[in-house]
Amino acid sequence: MTLAIDPIRFEVLRSGMVQVAEEMAATLRRSAYSTNVKTRQDFSCAFFDRNLRPVAQAFSQPVHLGSFVRLIPQAVTTYGPENLAPGDMLVVNDPYSGGSHLNDTTVLGPVHYKHQLVGYVASLAHHVDVGGGAPASIGPFREIFQEGIIIPPVKLVRGGVIDDDIFRLILAQIRSKRVTAGDFRAQVAANAIGAKRLAEMYDRHGVAQFDSYVDEVIEYTSRRTVAGIAELPRGTFAAEGFVDFDGFSTDVVNLKVAITIGDGEVLFDMTGCDPQRRAPVNSSYAMTFAACAYTLRALMDTDLPLNDGFYRHIKLIAPEGTVINGRHPAPVVGGWETQVRLNDLMFKALSIPMPTEVAAGCKAMMAQAGFGLIDPDSGEYHCNYEALAGGYGARSDKDGPDAVQQHGQNTENAPVEEIETHFPMRVSRLSLIEDSEGPGEFRGGMGMRRDYHFPDLEATFTVLSDRDHEGPHGLFGGDTGRKAYYILNPENETGRQRELTSKCVVDLQPGDTVSFQTPGGGGYGPPEKRDPKLVLADVINGKISRERAEQIYRVAFNANGDELDTSGTANLRSAN
Repeated sequence: MTLAIDPIRFEVLRSGMVQVAEEMAATLRRSAYSTNVKTRQDFSCAFFDRNLRPVAQAFSQPVHLGSFVRLIPQAVTTYGPENLAPGDMLVVNDPYSGGSHLNDTTVLGPVHYKHQLVGYVASLAHHVDVGGGAPASIGPFREIFQEGIIIPPVKLVRGGVIDDDIFRLILAQIRSKRVTAGDFRAQVAANAIGAKRLAEMYDRHGVAQFDSYVDEVIEYTSRRTVAGIAELPRGTFAAEGFVDFDGFSTDVVNLKVAITIGDGEVLFDMTGCDPQRRAPVNSSYAMTFAACAYTLRALMDTDLPLNDGFYRHIKLIAPEGTVINGRHPAPVVGGWETQVRLNDLMFKALSIPMPTEVAAGCKAMMAQAGFGLIDPDSGEYHCNYEALAGGYGARSDKDGPDAVQQHGQNTENAPVEEIETHFPMRVSRLSLIEDSEGPGEFRGGMGMRRDYHFPDLEATFTVLSDRDHEGPHGLFGGDTGRKAYYILNPENETGRQRELTSKCVVDLQPGDTVSFQTPGGGGYGPPEKRDPKLVLADVINGKISRERAEQIYRVAFNANGDELDTSGTANLRSAN
């Protein structure tokens, strides 16, 4: 029997479902040990119903949430729901079981109410180290076995208690044992609070009524998604691009995407992307699906819920054995670099029918940096990981934001004070990069520079990034942004200065510095059409040099450079 849906109760329960996931996220963040989880918020939480449909997700990392849709059903089905008792939890990070790269490790468990299975809760966190050939586990290697510990769905928690044998086995592969153990316990705590809150909601509303409203929330989302797709332009829109460097060869990684907007669904076709490589650029199917989900979600109403009712309208063609759907044992640690570049291409394709709705090229790479060192005082092996911000692309009526994460990447920048408090090193420089924007009527956002200095200790530093060949594209006459640079000892502090590639592992000596410089966003529209007052403001604020303003934007200034020369500007802009 179908229960009548009361609109007020519907909104109360819909919000309550989301709050279950949000409270899980708050618990995870407040309980975690690593800067990457507790401060940068590199994690995600979600609730699934008994049929393994995603029902509610915390607002954390869109790149994770799309992959959850694949991972949780596959992990539970593989392990067998009949093998999961109340209080049990699985742990899994296998990219070929629906996951992403190995650092993104998920803990999930069933929710029981009065001995009846009613759903599942899951939390994913990017761990700062999962073993492998380099500290922080983001090194450029040839196969997945070199990237770290591979965990199929196994039972980490039995009846609410962590299985010490499994836990010790996992931690034995990992450098940063104390921090990683703390982050795992935070995930277990997040799931426990999620299960408790769901049980309370079932207790308050009853199983039949609550399940009926779960169904209605999903169908409501489906109806709104169909309506949203109906407002998009019909047709097939395509774009091509590439990942600059795979870590080993000189050949770029070619990417192709075609988006077909039809009746009630959007098809993303990746046919034509390069075959997979023995290099850290292969995206798993789940990663690629997450890029598609984010692109469509960005075109929908901002208050559209995220659940199965949304995801069911996304169709993906991702040929197996290519860089956007790697086959075992292809390495996948840098798959996020490929995944986020796909997002940039998707919006580039959509700029054809929707020129005012999308941005120019963005940083479009995770820009991952990691290091490891041993503290001589405590003997503890420390690992740090972060993904750095860069310039966002300009829009049709706005400049791109400076030094932010982009597309499905929603992490925060790590505070200098926190890094220096926890690790025996220094951040010797953190700044925007002058003249890094993509010039345009509306300019791209500025890139960011962060210099890591190791005054007293040897360390191992890893760069897993991209954009060292070409900067983000402009749109409709806008120029490209400055490309990325990775430099050892930028001021030649130790006489060992050299430019690094975007995918490398470097052994550092005491006194070494690594300068990580992210790209600026692409510009939108011809630079000579930019409002001279905006150019002046950028010059005064140190974002654009006076020379660049005169040569690129064709804006003239007085002798002091702090006021506009109106007639001089008119002359510059009228010249061919």
